[in-house]
Amino acid sequence: MMYLITYDIANDKRRKKLSDLLEGYGVRVNYSVFECELTQTKLERLLYEIELQDLVDKKYDSLRFYFIHPQTLHKCFEYTDKAEPFEPMEMVF
Repeated sequence: MMYLITYDIANDKRRKKLSDLLEGYGVRVNYSVFECELTQTKLERLLYEIELQDLVDKKYDSLRFYFIHPQTLHKCFEYTDKAEPFEPMEMVF
């Protein structure tokens, strides 16, 4: 299952630890955005590690998980001049 994970963490130390943790699960696509291919087991493990390390203050911080359905994944694209864009896709509007 593909997830887009975003965060806004106020504390520098916790933010660094969270970004380091997420780098072990996926690819950073923006400063505070990761694309992660996660099985249910990996997702549960990631959430467990976040809780265990107390990386998110639920009152002040934001950590969001957006599930990207496999049937819509082919509709995702990156608008860029980079040498390695996403796989070609059929545009559907």
